[in-house]
Amino acid sequence: MFDIGFSELLVIATVALIVMGPERLPETVRSISLWIGRFKQMLSSARKDFEQEVGMDDIRQQLHNEKIMRDLSQTKEDLQQTLDATALEAASLEETIKSPLDDAMTALDSKPPETKPNLTKTPADE
Repeated sequence: MFDIGFSELLVIATVALIVMGPERLPETVRSISLWIGRFKQMLSSARKDFEQEVGMDDIRQQLHNEKIMRDLSQTKEDLQQTLDATALEAASLEETIKSPLDDAMTALDSKPPETKPNLTKTPADE
């Protein structure tokens, strides 16, 4: 928080012990701790009151909902792009399949009908 290391704390404690004396030091530490606790509680209470006045819960909920809507919109756009790409690919595949198939159908239509061999038995075959 204040970026104070162990060596700095040791120097502060030594100076406090020298200035305050060993008799008053525990009482002073207790009172400083009490004031720090009260100050933290006061800040926490003020923050809570401020959040209630401003309506932070409503704002947080609204921001959360907007984020969800943006995510849904992005997902919808991604899905639409994927569907469009798939449709284009399907149309391309249909064209590549349709062209040889049409050629084959045209070739079959232009051939003369084949004569079927006579598979019936004649009296001579018996």
